[in-house]
Amino acid sequence: MEINSRHHLRSDGVSELERAVAEGLGVEIDGDTYELVELADSKFDLVLVDGEPSVLYVDDEPFLTVRGANRFEPETHVVTVDSGAISFVSDGADVMRPGIVEADDDIETDDLVAIAEENHGKVLAIGRALVEGSEMAGDQGKVVESVHHVGDDLYEFVV
Repeated sequence: MEINSRHHLRSDGVSELERAVAEGLGVEIDGDTYELVELADSKFDLVLVDGEPSVLYVDDEPFLTVRGANRFEPETHVVTVDSGAISFVSDGADVMRPGIVEADDDIETDDLVAIAEENHGKVLAIGRALVEGSEMAGDQGKVVESVHHVGDDLYEFVV
């Protein structure tokens, strides 16, 4: 991935980012340095927290990356999938109703969500909810569109 620009966030930008992530995910990011990385060949921009790609901007909305969500565990906006869905979700597949074990009721359509596996709670992907959390479990249909997953270019990104 090619870097377009890279610069440290000002204190007001850090405060805005921390507030947005805290409100959206119930997570307190505690970092010493926050660096915005604008990528030339990606639809995302990244924020390095203490050198680790922990936050991405999806349509100008900050959300944790997969690595960030495993570092700063989200308390809300989490969709949990069963073990049968792990390989599909990890490969970037959208999430289907039959694979869902649990979804937060506070999830609304178009919200970004962290997709975690049920056994260890590890986040496998970040996605966009296609339905409300209360409607996610069921027999058929796609309910979360994958945005970023384990093993993709963004996950493998190293500065």
